[in-house]
Amino acid sequence: MVDVAAPRPVRRGRPALRNEGALVRGALIAVALIFLAFVLGLPLLSVFVEAFRKGWAIYLEALAEPDALAAVRLTLLVAAIAVPFNVVFGLCAAWAIAKFEFRGKALLTSLIDLPFSVSPVISGLVYVLLFGAQGAFGPWLKAHGVEIIFATPGIVLATVFVTFPFVAREVLPLMQSQGNADEEAALTLGASGWRAFWTITLPNVKWGVLYGVLLCNARAMGEFGAVSVVSGRIRGLTTTMPLHVEILYNEYNTVAAFAVASLLALLALVTLVLKTILEWRYADRPSGGVSH
Repeated sequence: MVDVAAPRPVRRGRPALRNEGALVRGALIAVALIFLAFVLGLPLLSVFVEAFRKGWAIYLEALAEPDALAAVRLTLLVAAIAVPFNVVFGLCAAWAIAKFEFRGKALLTSLIDLPFSVSPVISGLVYVLLFGAQGAFGPWLKAHGVEIIFATPGIVLATVFVTFPFVAREVLPLMQSQGNADEEAALTLGASGWRAFWTITLPNVKWGVLYGVLLCNARAMGEFGAVSVVSGRIRGLTTTMPLHVEILYNEYNTVAAFAVASLLALLALVTLVLKTILEWRYADRPSGGVSH
């Protein structure tokens, strides 16, 4: 009797699947790159092309114009006030939600996301209805000589409103993922709540805080909708950089408009680079990663 070896199973389809997977992957990458080139790359390139269309001298002259300098100063001032405020709020809100149990916790978590679901124009209009001349507190403020709407305080309030979720939303998932074991151990050893926060909680979320600060600062400097409602667009006084760009563009001063816009574009690029560095540097660290 002659032993006949059992036929080996024939593996079919693997090379085809591998080739098909490579083709699909390449097609998806090509579509993504083409989309980014048309939607992001070309508009960004056009900003710098238009800004330098008449040369460096005109570009620098547009940036040195008094109203442009006033817009830059106001933008930096508003960001310098709004960002630290949101850092404090974000840390406090995230710490309370992640580390404590209290009535209204779900409501607080939902309210943090409110600026993401409300149009910035609507939020600006709310401040006008509250603090404007015909608003709920308008007559009292006017009688006491306090200006909020069409002044710097109103711009700061509107900016704070649209930017306060960023730090809280970056820090909260980190605190929740880390739990309370380290803080409870510190309290057991005699540390106070503040000492546990400064020595354990805050160092564990420092990169999330920095990530949130980057996003918060970029949004604060680039905010248009809410600020346009409460500012009154008083040239040289209550116009931030985005508003100043719109004013120049409406006056057909395109070179100056794109010159100021190029500063905002550079801010966006710097923010993107720093964001990428943070994600690449600390994504694999359990206590220092950045949430997405």
